[in-house]
Amino acid sequence: MNQTTCSAPRTPVPESPAAPGTTPEAARTLSSAELLGGRQAVEIEHQGTRYVLRATRSGKLILTK
Repeated sequence: MNQTTCSAPRTPVPESPAAPGTTPEAARTLSSAELLGGRQAVEIEHQGTRYVLRATRSGKLILTK
């Protein structure tokens, strides 16, 4: 199982550039609270594959396939 672990940045980070093939207006920042909506985990479908984004008790995010 592939896992990517990320922790929330402690200092402000400049907005990342848009993904290739998109305009800067298409890139947006969402908070983890918006994505999770009070849940511990949400499923994300990307190009026909489902991923699970999960918040840990220590405040980190784990994305699994």
